[in-house]
Amino acid sequence: MPYPDRFYPVVDSLKWVERLTKLGVGTIQLRAKDLNDAEALQIVTDALAITKDTQAKLVVNDYWRAAIVAGAKYLHLGQEDLADADLKAIREAGLFLGISTHDDDELATALEAKPDYVALGPIFFTTLKSMRFEPQGVPKITEWKQRIGSIPLVAIGGIKFEHAAEIFAAGADSIAVVSDVTQNADPDARVRQWLGQSTEAA
Repeated sequence: MPYPDRFYPVVDSLKWVERLTKLGVGTIQLRAKDLNDAEALQIVTDALAITKDTQAKLVVNDYWRAAIVAGAKYLHLGQEDLADADLKAIREAGLFLGISTHDDDELATALEAKPDYVALGPIFFTTLKSMRFEPQGVPKITEWKQRIGSIPLVAIGGIKFEHAAEIFAAGADSIAVVSDVTQNADPDARVRQWLGQSTEAA
């Protein structure tokens, strides 16, 4: 399986991790905010237990210390998290590292860390997360991909299944999805669409 998979849901709870794992999702990011060290270690440990011996690759957002202690393999850092992280410890632990970017300066910072993938967002307007950056738009995906070359590019922010073909055509290797799954009237059916398991037209 590639990493990250083309469909890359981002969720905030163990219930969602379990639900997506059972549906056969290959890459799942756990983004639970405002936890202390003990809480972070507990939720990461529990999430790894859920995904153990399955096809799912659990990506830990932010909590790099917990990821190392719990034995996770995949980590995602935002720019603020990256500034405070011990990259040497992260690499010594063998963690794959993805990094968020929103502008040229952040891309330069991310590339210095030699990430395993770069995320660009928000592509479209999103209400889920307060963003100080305007929507990037689809053409920015092509520009970013040309600049990072063989490093996988993840597009994120306001993306729905109906946008997928356009996003991939622009150069994205993967699409991170939040509300199109978690706020969908039928999340399981939507996930199957993303996974290519649905025979219904989008």
